[in-house]
Amino acid sequence: MRPTPHTGTLGRIAAVAVTATLTAACASGGGAEPAGDVPRAADTPDAESTAPGEPRDHATDLDVPWGVAPLPDGSILVSERDSGEVVRVAKDGTVTPVGTVEDVSPGGEGGLLGLAVDPAFPNEPYVYVYFTSETDNRVARLEYDPEEGLVGQETVLDGIPAAGNHNGGRIAFGPDGFLYVGTGDAGDPSLSQDRDSLGGKILRVTAEGEPAEGNPFDDPTYSYGHRNVQGLAWDEDGRLYATEFGQDRWDEVNLIEPGGNYGWPEVEGEGGGDGYVDPLVTWTTDEASPSGAAVAGGSLWVASLRGARLWEVPLTGDGGVGEPVAHFEGEYGRLRTVTVASEGDALWLSTSNRDGRGDPAEGDDRVMGVPLE
Repeated sequence: MRPTPHTGTLGRIAAVAVTATLTAACASGGGAEPAGDVPRAADTPDAESTAPGEPRDHATDLDVPWGVAPLPDGSILVSERDSGEVVRVAKDGTVTPVGTVEDVSPGGEGGLLGLAVDPAFPNEPYVYVYFTSETDNRVARLEYDPEEGLVGQETVLDGIPAAGNHNGGRIAFGPDGFLYVGTGDAGDPSLSQDRDSLGGKILRVTAEGEPAEGNPFDDPTYSYGHRNVQGLAWDEDGRLYATEFGQDRWDEVNLIEPGGNYGWPEVEGEGGGDGYVDPLVTWTTDEASPSGAAVAGGSLWVASLRGARLWEVPLTGDGGVGEPVAHFEGEYGRLRTVTVASEGDALWLSTSNRDGRGDPAEGDDRVMGVPLE
C-alpha cells in the first residue's frame, strides 16, 4: 500500500495554530481507514526536495545508538541504549566514551534514549538525556566538558511512565528555546487521554524542566493522544512535525497543534472526527515504524525501523506535504535516528540492528553520513 499524505482542513488549522503559538513564544522568551477523498500529492503545491547521496560509515560497532546530537565543531554525541553510555564521534570517525548516565535501567525498548545539546552550547555547556530508570522515564541535564566528559548529572523532569515498550524518548530544543519531550503510553493506552499523566504526550518545558510559558494547559503537556512519539522536527517557519508508531495498522506523521488531541487510543490513523487532529501522512506499520525525524533540503526525513528505509516527505512550505519517497529500502536494516549535520549539508543516520529485533551485519550498529545533493 502506498503511503498517504493528508492535507485536509484540520491539518491546515494545525499549521496556522502552531505557527502563531511558536511566534508568540519566541517573542516572549483502534483505527479507521484513511478517507477516500483525502487530497493526494497531486492536489498539493509542488514541493522542492534535495536527493540524498550514498550513505558512508562514520562510526561502527556501537551499542544500540539511539540519540545523535551534533556539536558546533562538527563532532557528534551518541547515546547507547543498553550500555547507558554517551560517546563522542570526532569528525574523523574516532569514537571516545565521554560518560555513563547514572540510574539507567535498560530493558525491552527502555534504556538511555534521547539526547539533546543546549542551543547556546558552549556558553551553556549542557547535554540533556532521556532515559528509563527502575521506576520511570526521566530527563536529566549534565555538563559536558571536552576534557572531563559528562559531569554533574541533575534530574530536571521525572514521573514519565515507563514499561518494557512504548517509552517514547525523543528530546529536542525547538526554535522557541524550549525543550520538547516525546513520550509513549508505556503499554497503557488510557494514559494518552489522561491529561494528569505525562504518558502519550509531547511535553514542552524549560531547560530546568518547568512548564513552558504559553503551554495550553498550564502544565508540561503540549499535545496529547499519542501512542509512542520518537521523532520531533521543525521546518524553517517553526512548524513542529512528530512521528508516531501505530499499533496494527497505521503509523503517522503529525503536524503538532498546541493543545491538540491526536486520538490514541480512540483512533489509529486518519478519520477520528472533529475532536481529533488527523495525521499529515500515514504508512502501514510494515512500511515504517517511524522513529527519528529531521528537516533539511525542503523535506522531512524519517528513519524507519520495521520498514528498514529512510522516508523523504517533501514539504510544500504551507504546512502541507508531497508524495513520500523511500530511500535505501532494506539496505541497512532498521534505521533509528536521523538528524541534520552541524554544517546543514548532510544527514546523520543510525541503525538499530542490535536492539533485539534486527539482523545485525558486520559493523553494526553504525552511524552513517548521508550527503544531501
